[in-house]
Parts: sequence; structure tokens; C-alpha cells
Amino acid sequence: MAGFDLSRELDQLLDSGRSGDARPEDVQRGLAQLVLTLVEVLRELMERQALRRMESGSLDDDEIERLGTTFIALRERMDELKEVFDLTDEDLNLDLGPLGRLR
Repeated sequence: MAGFDLSRELDQLLDSGRSGDARPEDVQRGLAQLVLTLVEVLRELMERQALRRMESGSLDDDEIERLGTTFIALRERMDELKEVFDLTDEDLNLDLGPLGRLR
């Protein structure tokens, strides 16, 4: 799968559900892809915000350490879930239309 087009994926999930021929594992994988894509977007936004705060000096060393530990744990859990649902980083790469790809 080459990237993730949110509108297209939602349309496909809805269409397959209406036609009654949706395989449960396809629906489950599609839903996992949607949820993990949203989590990935939020993770990237939070990391960027943390970097801005670090650069501005508004975080102390303990806060920086906790954020780093949290982001590492989240990334590891995301990797585990991608493996469970047979997804790759590219599967979670959101197509933002005229703005381009997420990454």
C-alpha cells in the first residue's frame, strides 16, 4: 500500500460495510490503520512541540527526560501494533492532498 489517503480509506470501509462483503480482518486492519495514523500524526505534533519548548529553554532536565522516555515507549508500542496488523510506516503516511505527504 503506498501511503494513506484518509478520504479514500474511509470511503472503501463504508462501501465494503454497506455491500455486506467486508471481511472482518480487512475491516479490522483498515480501522487499525486509521487509528494508528491518527496516533502517529499526534505523536509527531507532540514531538515537534517538545523540540520547540526544549529549544526555547522552557523545559527543565527532568521534563526533557520524561518526554524522551515517553516518546520512546510510544514509538515502541506503535512498532508492536504495526507488526500485529501487518502495517508499515508507509501505510501510515497520510496524504494531505495539496500539502503533500505527512513525512
